[in-house]
Amino acid sequence: MSEHRPYTYVTLSMRPESAPHVGVSFHTSRLKVRAGMLLSNPRPYLEFSSHEADVHISTTGAGPVTDADLATAREIFNAAARYLADCECLHAEQSAKGATDAA
Repeated sequence: MSEHRPYTYVTLSMRPESAPHVGVSFHTSRLKVRAGMLLSNPRPYLEFSSHEADVHISTTGAGPVTDADLATAREIFNAAARYLADCECLHAEQSAKGATDAA
C-alpha cells in the first residue's frame, strides 16, 4: 500500500497583460479552518491555513456585507456540506473494505 503524505501545493502564474493567478491546494488533515468577526472593522472572515499557506476570505473590498457576499457565503456552506458528505461516504466505504480485507 502506498503512503499518502500530507502536503500543500501553492502556485503563482504571471503572464504579460494578464492578472496574476494564485492557486492553493491543501492535501492535508493538518489544515486548520476557522471563522470569526474582525472587531476593529466589523466584518466576517473565513480562514484556511496549513504550515505552508493561508487563505483568507472576507467581504467585498473588506467593506460592508453585500448581497454578493451572502451568495458567496452560501456557496461556501453548500460546498463544505457536500465535501463532508463525500468524505463520510468514502470513509465508510474504505472502513468496510478494510474490515473485509482483514477478515
